[in-house]
Amino acid sequence: MSWVFMIGAVLSEVSATLTLKSAATGRAWLYAVVLIGYVLAFVFLTGALRTGVPLGVAYGVWTAAGVALTAIFSRLIHHEPMTPLMIAGIGMIGAGVLLIELGAGH
Repeated sequence: MSWVFMIGAVLSEVSATLTLKSAATGRAWLYAVVLIGYVLAFVFLTGALRTGVPLGVAYGVWTAAGVALTAIFSRLIHHEPMTPLMIAGIGMIGAGVLLIELGAGH
């Protein structure tokens, strides 16, 4: 169940961040969606912590996955650039999250 909470936290945060770009470009009503997304992200992150995910692992996964997914979806939704160097960085983020998870030694 803890990883269900983590997935919810990541997806809520990424959704809020992607919506923030649209809100900032003139659709002010979307700030409500942004606020709800960020609140849900913290609710889900709290659930993950309560079910036993260590803080360092939870925060590492949450932020790293958030950065990687935001970059990928920004390319798809907002047509932002995705350079080979950025792709390499996303790969390194994935490797870092894996190392954090393996290092936690459940």
